[in-house]
Amino acid sequence: MGGSATSAREPNERLGSWFRRSGWSKGELARQVNRRARHLGAHHISTDTSRVRRWLDGEQPREPIPRILSELFSERFGCVVSVEDLGLRSLPHSAAVSGIDLPWAGPQTVSLISEFSRSDLMLGRRGFLGTSLTMSAGPALIEPMQRWLVPTPASEAAPGARLAALPPQGREGRRLTGLSGPELAQLAETTARFRGWDAQCGGGLRRKAVVGQLHEVTDLLQESQPEPVRRRLFGVTAELSELAGWMSYDIGLQPTAQKYFVLALHAAKEAEDRALGAYVLSQMSRQMIHLGRGEDALELIHLAQYGSRERATARTQAMLYALEARAYATLGQPPKCHRAVRMAEDTFAEIRPGEPEPDWIRFFSEAELHAENAHSYRDLAYVAGRSPTYLSRARPLMERAVRLFADECAADPFGGHQRSYALNLIGMATVHLLGRDAEACAASAGEAMTLAKRLRSERVNNRLRKTWTTARRDFARVPEVVDLSHRLSAELPESEARRAV
Repeated sequence: MGGSATSAREPNERLGSWFRRSGWSKGELARQVNRRARHLGAHHISTDTSRVRRWLDGEQPREPIPRILSELFSERFGCVVSVEDLGLRSLPHSAAVSGIDLPWAGPQTVSLISEFSRSDLMLGRRGFLGTSLTMSAGPALIEPMQRWLVPTPASEAAPGARLAALPPQGREGRRLTGLSGPELAQLAETTARFRGWDAQCGGGLRRKAVVGQLHEVTDLLQESQPEPVRRRLFGVTAELSELAGWMSYDIGLQPTAQKYFVLALHAAKEAEDRALGAYVLSQMSRQMIHLGRGEDALELIHLAQYGSRERATARTQAMLYALEARAYATLGQPPKCHRAVRMAEDTFAEIRPGEPEPDWIRFFSEAELHAENAHSYRDLAYVAGRSPTYLSRARPLMERAVRLFADECAADPFGGHQRSYALNLIGMATVHLLGRDAEACAASAGEAMTLAKRLRSERVNNRLRKTWTTARRDFARVPEVVDLSHRLSAELPESEARRAV
């Protein structure tokens, strides 16, 4: 039924405070809990208004309801609202599915990634694994991540060494002679192909395939491998784990995404790849920006910059500066944001044509640079109360980004960065919205909606719906807004958008 047999004597003031500020009715919250539970495969849950009233009165609901409520309130307020913030209790979980303060050692990293990916595959009903996790933020997140720069004791390295005593014919019939160069190249090529599919289609289409490939690679790491092969395998593992995290983030599974990012950072450390580790930290920073945790985002970016000095390419450094600007904009710090924007532009200009670069950073094109900087100024404009100064900086950058993405996608309709194109059309719509240009806002949002229907990205759907909620409030009588509102209701139904990112 969704509640425990015993009730607390005192009302749950924490839950009550969040509930009152949400603007939801008891019936609406009950419907959302039931809808989310069905997505998770928890069909036994049937919540009603009387049940919600008992929660507010102090009754402690059983799992997975505390996790569901945490997700719903986090989405509603755009920040991390933990189970504890709601005055609720959650069941303890094993190290594989809870917490991020994990051992920084090869064997444990392999074991944790293997167990977590296997659980993700087995608990395959949408998002079920995510309900057994909690998001970490603040010192609980930053302090463990700082340890990625601490050298690993030699005695804890080389997880394959413990299999050295096995006979030449190893587990499941594989010979323990190490992977060949062509085999490693094929793994890298497969990972790059997955990354391309994600950019084209969104995270919802191939996420399970990436998780399956990740699990297979961890099996290879449990076999005896020469040290150079072991490092390369850990690099592939880090890339796949980061991609699994990014795709989870894209479809709204925030705790699952964070867990994969953390495991990816551990794998990058074992690969001795500081630049890849910095990239993983940048993805964690993006997630914190999205959740309204500007200070955490800034800490993660500074940690990435410090750890990858003199090891990252100009393109990677430019990306980190652009995200630093995003974090400063979220915090409402214009001078530091301006400086980071300039550093991103200057460093991007230092990219040498033909310079060898890893596949994971090739996405950061001129279009992405302009898009990130445009979003920084857009966010500053919002924080400063629709400041025309910052809007005048954001608009030409966003227009340039949209044109570049449009050209790329027109050249390859079945490839390219379709999701980035959609997200930046929505970004353009928000710039017009802040500038009080309703017709232009509707035009950009209409183009984004056409793309959104071809993507499997809850992030795109949610940003579009959130933007349009504001547009309907501010321009309820503008014909273009009314027309697009009808189209939005028909083509992007409410039940699809509720799993917001």
